[in-house]
Amino acid sequence: MRSGWSSGDIPDLTGRVAVVTGANSGLGYVTARELARKGARVVLACRSEARGQEAGDRMAAEVPDAHLEFGRLDLGDLASVRDFAHSFPYGRLDLLVNNAGVMAPPYGTTADGFETQFGVNHLGHFALTGLLMPVLLQTPAARVVTVSSMMHVIANIDLDDLDSARRYRRWVAYGRSKSANLLFVHELARRVDAHGGDLVAAAAHPGYAATHLQTPRPRAEGRRGAERAMTAANALFAQSAEAGALPTLYAATAPGVRPDSFTGPSIAMWRGAPAPSWRAPWTRDDTMARRLWEASERLTGVSCEAVLKEI
Repeated sequence: MRSGWSSGDIPDLTGRVAVVTGANSGLGYVTARELARKGARVVLACRSEARGQEAGDRMAAEVPDAHLEFGRLDLGDLASVRDFAHSFPYGRLDLLVNNAGVMAPPYGTTADGFETQFGVNHLGHFALTGLLMPVLLQTPAARVVTVSSMMHVIANIDLDDLDSARRYRRWVAYGRSKSANLLFVHELARRVDAHGGDLVAAAAHPGYAATHLQTPRPRAEGRRGAERAMTAANALFAQSAEAGALPTLYAATAPGVRPDSFTGPSIAMWRGAPAPSWRAPWTRDDTMARRLWEASERLTGVSCEAVLKEI
């Protein structure tokens, strides 16, 4: 991986189809826009139709020849995930970017009763990937890129308390959900390899990037001090969403990306050009990854093993 990779290095994507979750703002917006700039047809998978359509309008103004469409997807509602996957209109899917997420909210639950961060950040994307697996596997050299975080180092998952029901600590729960992302990628890559498939499952993280995740929650909770601190930290230390999206774009489009790789900023996992990133050893634990996968199948009712066996 050479130094200084940029969005200008993305190859021509004409004829490719991509889905980007959370494409209405932040990293997802930049990711979707740059894929469209290179010719991909991009489905903006967003919870809010109004925000998704507005993002599409902005994107089209920036990239006039972009091929964009909106798809309603609420990762906190498995019925919505199923509706999105079942109505997917294309016979190919070259790239699925599991980008959307929530960060450190007060305790809450999804429509299906799962703790919000585990439910949205992991289970929603697990179900989406599984439901789209048939079209992914019939597309040569498709990729699934899941956005984790350097904050995964806070905590490994707890298989006996995936929902943080015993004790909810918002940042620990966030770290666990991001570790779950990496364990999911590890197990997906292993299963695809075991069945001889050419799908590439990879992970990426933005380092510390100024996105919509940091400030809205403190503002909504009336924590003005926390909001001001986040705003100041973003201004002083964070890289832009444009730079933060580069590891995802690299994992999604660069030649030679390996299954189960983890791409992030080159400078201390914080900022800089895309580079291989360190990850906590527990995110490559085969037994933990398998058990999380099996638990996720039970919780979501989604299994792609039968599809994988047909490779």
